[in-house]
Amino acid sequence: MTYHCSCRRRLLGWAAISAASAIAPLGLLSGCSEQAAQQRSLAPVEIDRSTSCELDGMLLADYPGPKAQIHFAGQDKPSFFCDTVELFSTLLAGEQVRAVQAVYVQDMGKADWNQPQGHWIDAKTAFYVLGSKRHGSMGPTIGSFAQEADATKFAAEHGGKVLRFGDIKADMVDLSGGALHDTRM
Repeated sequence: MTYHCSCRRRLLGWAAISAASAIAPLGLLSGCSEQAAQQRSLAPVEIDRSTSCELDGMLLADYPGPKAQIHFAGQDKPSFFCDTVELFSTLLAGEQVRAVQAVYVQDMGKADWNQPQGHWIDAKTAFYVLGSKRHGSMGPTIGSFAQEADATKFAAEHGGKVLRFGDIKADMVDLSGGALHDTRM
């Protein structure tokens, strides 16, 4: 006579459920740590003396005006731009096919125009001044600001028009001034 205990099956079932319950939080923690790592990888990265421009290799620290960075999908490090004009030229180019995960510009309401460091802000929420007399590495540039009041004040002092990210169109972006103004290339 064979004895079958239904209690044994219940215990094994509970053990499986308990094991799954113990493992599930580990999966969640794993997912959380992956998400945290991704968030860190999408955070703005500070430039240093050796940071160069994606388009022309110019050293960002050598030039005045706002800088920019794009975090593309599949790239460990952001692509840097020595000028916001280059940023918009890249983003608005019809042939741009890389997936953009994050875009940052410098808040020129806080950063020193002649030697900008830090003060990175989300480019899509920034205010921009197009057509001012202030120059960046590529000649005439597009000033970037976190606060509309700072952008308006800058435009009053240096000329130009305050715009939002989505208001800037490809025909407003001109890269022709860069090589003409750069005596260090």
